[in-house]
Amino acid sequence: MNERTAIMGRMFMLLGLLFLLPAAILLQIFRVNMLEADGLKELWNKQAIDTIPISAQRGNIFDTNGSLLATNSVNYKVAVDPLAPTTTREHLNNIATVLSRHTGRSATHYQNVIRNSSNRSRYIVLERSIPVNAYDDLKELGYRSLILEEEYRRNYNFESLSAHTLGFVNHNVDGMSGLENSYNNLLKGRDGLQQVRKDRSNRIFAYVGAPQKLPEQGVNLHTTIDAYIQAITEEELESGIKRHRANYGTAIVMDPKTGAIKALANYPTFDPNNPSSIDSENRRNYAVSDMIEPGSTFKLVTAIAAVEQGVVDFEEIFETPENGQKIIHGQMMRDHDPLGDLDFTGVIAKSSNIATSEIAMRLKPETLYQYARNMGFGTPTNIDLPNEMDGRLQRPYEWSRVTLPWMSIGYEVQVTPIQMLQAYGAFANGGRMMRPYIVEKITDEYGNIIEEKRPNMVRRIAKESTINKLTPVFEEVVTDSGTAGWASVEGLRIAGKTGTAQKLVDGRYQATYRASFAGFFPVEDPKYVMFVLLDEPLSSIYGGYTAGSIFKEIATRIAGLDNEIHRNLLEGNFAIADSVVTPKIEGLHRNDAQMLLDSKNLTASFTGSGDFVLEQQPEPGERITGNTSLNVKLGTMESDSIPDGYALIPNLRDMSMRQATTLLLSRGLEIEMIGSGTIYTQFPRAGDFMKKGRTVTVRGKAREMQQATVVAANE
Repeated sequence: MNERTAIMGRMFMLLGLLFLLPAAILLQIFRVNMLEADGLKELWNKQAIDTIPISAQRGNIFDTNGSLLATNSVNYKVAVDPLAPTTTREHLNNIATVLSRHTGRSATHYQNVIRNSSNRSRYIVLERSIPVNAYDDLKELGYRSLILEEEYRRNYNFESLSAHTLGFVNHNVDGMSGLENSYNNLLKGRDGLQQVRKDRSNRIFAYVGAPQKLPEQGVNLHTTIDAYIQAITEEELESGIKRHRANYGTAIVMDPKTGAIKALANYPTFDPNNPSSIDSENRRNYAVSDMIEPGSTFKLVTAIAAVEQGVVDFEEIFETPENGQKIIHGQMMRDHDPLGDLDFTGVIAKSSNIATSEIAMRLKPETLYQYARNMGFGTPTNIDLPNEMDGRLQRPYEWSRVTLPWMSIGYEVQVTPIQMLQAYGAFANGGRMMRPYIVEKITDEYGNIIEEKRPNMVRRIAKESTINKLTPVFEEVVTDSGTAGWASVEGLRIAGKTGTAQKLVDGRYQATYRASFAGFFPVEDPKYVMFVLLDEPLSSIYGGYTAGSIFKEIATRIAGLDNEIHRNLLEGNFAIADSVVTPKIEGLHRNDAQMLLDSKNLTASFTGSGDFVLEQQPEPGERITGNTSLNVKLGTMESDSIPDGYALIPNLRDMSMRQATTLLLSRGLEIEMIGSGTIYTQFPRAGDFMKKGRTVTVRGKAREMQQATVVAANE
């Protein structure tokens, strides 16, 4: 009996334990759902709801004429939330139908994507990139189940145009160089916030009607860059570097009265749409980051200091050695040629190192140093571009015995191209030095002006009387008797200075050179100051022949854009009224080439088979008489070289507006005409590819050069 009672007792105990477990579970369920429900729900919401950023749209960058240089291309993503309130199967079918009309996929395809997704899914991507018209049509549906998202990509409309000024962005659309970097915080704006849900696997799902904070869009930059002048500068710099076989080069154009940069070009260059496709050295902005010994362009400092301090007389004669060499403090000073006896104007015009150093040694070291410092050397210009170098200007207590004479001719000092441009800009501006700048106005997304920059005068570098005395001296440089005859333009008064500097490599001067030319025009009312630098040109080491010839080509074409300067330029063309410049017809279809030749009253003999011009003689740019016949070789061109949907921009220079219109329309391009008559310049440049439907801008003269000069001669 006792044994049976013991067994039953153990059984009841076991049953009690078995019933206790469900009771505990029920008690826990009651506690969770009734006593702690609110707190646990709040905790779940905190863990299940998160926020993701809504990207702000990066601001645009414009040139001074309003042309859009940098903007954003948009990818539109479309998704659906099948569980959104009021969503019906008909709504989803309508979305699929609209998409199918624009993408070429069937509506059934999208219906299957929705059907095969998880029953709990509230974010089903149907397309990651749709055209804008599809986006508009879907948006008109107004369904709560429809989720439309915008993704932005930076786009540089004219590819390599002004690449070093604009810079580029990385994969996060953050500026890495140029204005994109300098104004990155303003351009990128502030991202907004979008509330999303997370499941147990921590996957994020967007849902219709979720709270959001809208982004603050980036500001727009309106620059001083003139796309026409920029294109001219880039074209002529590239052509000059190839012609003179230089390693690289830079050219900058500025308004000396304001400091506004009109063009800044480096070559080789790169395409900011795809910056990683080219060597990183090509992305370096030599104009602000290259420190060089300038050579004779630095003689401007010596000339201003000497004249203002009264240590030189314009009528004084300087006797230079017959062999063009002189020992100064144990080191050999050389002129590029034996120059004989020179007055002060001749010293500068013929660039005598020996005479310049003799003049400089009449100055105290502190005096020359102070003038160099006042002209901006040894300090940054504070242009609104990143990575600007200070240059190097030693203080007088660091000088050796030879520093004064050698610094006076541009050695033992390092400058940047932008510093040299600023100094010559001050010379052109009557001694008033302006701070170079590129962004002139900042606006918000609605066009409201946030900030407008005014020209900023840094200091006066010399008395206006000193500048007036020296201007004719530096104008003499750009004559047949000076070192920059190659920079002269008929009818256009130019003042400037050449530079040829031996390169210092690893502490030793090598048999390699940099050639440069700095100048401004027109002298009577300077509107443009320019600096051109070439690294190791092989055609000649002299800046007058190399950099000076590039300066001439740029100045001539800029003059064609400026009506006032252009009128003055016509006065210097009487002697060539009976001749014509050979047009460039290489690459044109035979019919287009014939049309261009007819417009110039030129004849040609065609040889070879094919429809395109492969070679021509005389070469483009040569001046010939009207009865000269061109020899033209025809052949075939690879059509594969032109991307689908694009057209090759022809050379329209010297065409009439009517001929250019016919030619461009035949290639699927539009035309914007400024002026009338014969086309003088165009943008974009010839040889580039442009998407069909885009616009080519041309500028024409009201009358042919020959006609205008004849009329001017008779008046």
